[in-house]
Amino acid sequence: MKVLVIGNGGREHALVWKLKQSKRIEEIFVAPGNAGTEKLAENIDIEATDINKLIDFVKKEKIDLTVVGPEAPLVTGIVDAFEAEGLKIFGPNKAAAQLEGSKVFSKNFMKKYSIPTAKYETFTNVDNAISYIKEEGAPIVVKAEGLAAGKGVIVAQTVDEAIAAVEEIMVNEKFGEAGERIVIEEFLAGEEATVLAFTDGNTIVPMIPSQDHKPAYDGDQGPNTGGMGAYAPAPIATENLMSKVYQEILVPTIEGLKEEGIIFKGVLYSGLMVVDGKAKVIEYNVRFGDPEAEVVLPLLKNDLVDVIEATIEDRLDQVDIEWLEKTAVCVIMASGGYPVRYEKGKEISGIEEAESEDIVVFQAGTALKDDKLVTAGGRVLGVTALGNDYQDTIDKAYEGVKQIDFADAHYRTDIGAKAIK
Repeated sequence: MKVLVIGNGGREHALVWKLKQSKRIEEIFVAPGNAGTEKLAENIDIEATDINKLIDFVKKEKIDLTVVGPEAPLVTGIVDAFEAEGLKIFGPNKAAAQLEGSKVFSKNFMKKYSIPTAKYETFTNVDNAISYIKEEGAPIVVKAEGLAAGKGVIVAQTVDEAIAAVEEIMVNEKFGEAGERIVIEEFLAGEEATVLAFTDGNTIVPMIPSQDHKPAYDGDQGPNTGGMGAYAPAPIATENLMSKVYQEILVPTIEGLKEEGIIFKGVLYSGLMVVDGKAKVIEYNVRFGDPEAEVVLPLLKNDLVDVIEATIEDRLDQVDIEWLEKTAVCVIMASGGYPVRYEKGKEISGIEEAESEDIVVFQAGTALKDDKLVTAGGRVLGVTALGNDYQDTIDKAYEGVKQIDFADAHYRTDIGAKAIK
């Protein structure tokens, strides 16, 4: 069969890498892809949100299955458009994608269906938002309503920081239309975990739990990013906690959507804060996380095509999903200055030396220029290692990182430290 993967980040490279292992696939295309996907598949110069061009390409090439990586095309309604043309595509439709596309929708949804989450209020008026912050005090969390590439959430430690965040989003329009409405919510002090789940709208199969590292610097300091690394499985997500997450979060989410007349098919991402052994939802996403995909997919034993098709065809209950009994750690190597200002075009070396049987380097912000591999984004590479225990795997991942070189490379040195602690 022929498969198209949509997107150009580390998550998409991981998806292509996993799909490439399927005996059922003859050819993989990626739109638009990056320098890493080009080694495994054929990159197509079509942007992830250019739905009409993507449909034309799929029809022309007789693509059997399309897999959507990023959130923007899902929120725009790519699944609805493909299905209207009778084309097979993996991901939730536009109505279901509101869970990620609108933080106001998702918070109101959680409130309506008694899904545990932080206390919140929504605002369209700057003065009202500032008055609320002054009443509530800090620390407090300010969120742009719409999509902001993982950077629209500001955890403000002081009232002044929170007010500055409101002004940055609503007055300076840092995230454009995504910041026309904001959510202000209570700060939850705990440990984060991510639970991804495959669902066909009836059956829900949680994946192995992982933990992302959002802040830019060691010790969870600095501004939020799209993610500086991840590991799996996350020990904070005990068997008992996973059982509660299934019963109190995953099932009420899928059933609540059904009540709203929405069938969710694809990957549901629940970003959780675990406080005193109880999980609350910080955010939903409607696709594989990035960098979580880079640690979860390498631990999946199954042929990903089989799982995807079962999800699309409402027969997920017939698939036995299995996981390797190993640990995975991904360290993101970013451009110096990320997530604020950074330069592109720095030559990258050492990837081949870094890769081994237990280490794979997923490319994200990369490009080929004059036959040289160069940086082309904020998050450049995801160095993923597999091992038998956390310390072994962390050591392997950082050994891989040390082999790779590009000017001003920045990475956290404490990815996975919480797992050992």
